[in-house]
Amino acid sequence: MSEIKQDKQPKLQPQGSQQQQQQQKKKFESPKREAILDLAKYKDCQVRAKLMGGRLVVGVLKGYDQLMNLVLDEAIEYMKDSNDEVSKDKTRSLGFTVIRGNILASISPMEGSEIIYMQTSD
Repeated sequence: MSEIKQDKQPKLQPQGSQQQQQQQKKKFESPKREAILDLAKYKDCQVRAKLMGGRLVVGVLKGYDQLMNLVLDEAIEYMKDSNDEVSKDKTRSLGFTVIRGNILASISPMEGSEIIYMQTSD
């Protein structure tokens, strides 16, 4: 039986290509970005979340992340009526829920703001 010995020493690359690889790494590594919106001051406060598609959810903000995923407790969804308007009479209790950040249109605190219902003249 013959044994084949392999050279296990790492192959050296020219210094220029090593620098290029390091520059490419730096190119894709970006510094951590700070959050656009600081939701820490609204934690454990009631917030209103408007979602894509026109849904409206109100609940107590329990958590969030940098992708704007929200965790709401005691969440209530305000249902739309036949005229495709949000009705304050029709609600659905959601309880403890997670809202994904990619469907979040806007978020606002309930304290110091109120829902304005548009009245149409007949």
